Parts: sequence; C-alpha cells; structure tokens
Amino acid sequence: MEGKAKYIFPALLSGVMAFLMTAVITFINLGMPPDFVARWLRAFLIAWPLAYCAALIAAPIARRGTALIVARLEGRKS
Repeated sequence: MEGKAKYIFPALLSGVMAFLMTAVITFINLGMPPDFVARWLRAFLIAWPLAYCAALIAAPIARRGTALIVARLEGRKS
C-alpha cells in the first residue's frame, strides 16, 4: 500500500474495530445502563487513536508474516 492509502486504510480499519470492540466490551462490563452510549463513546474516543497507532506499527509486520506463511503453504521459500 502506498501514498495516502497507507494512512487512510488503517484509520478506517482501526475505527471500525475500535467501534465494535468498545461496544462489546462496554456491554459485557456494564450491561445496558442509562449512560451506556456516553460510556461507550468515551471508551471509543480513547481506543481509536491507540488502535490506529497499533495498526500503523502492526501492518508491515502482518504483511511480512502473511507473505511468509503463504510462501510456506505454497512450498516456496521467501
């Protein structure tokens, strides 16, 4: 991935992941209290930037790991 996509893709992916994960974890921990949405959004606003940074760091590692696994599955050396 090159150019702007290198930064936009992880932003969107981490946003969706943080949105869903914070919703589930907030629900598991609290149930459905009257202030659920406020607590969920606060957790999301904390989690998304952290998830974005993690995605930027993890993406190159995941790409290399994926290439290695695929090469081994196909019987090639990388």
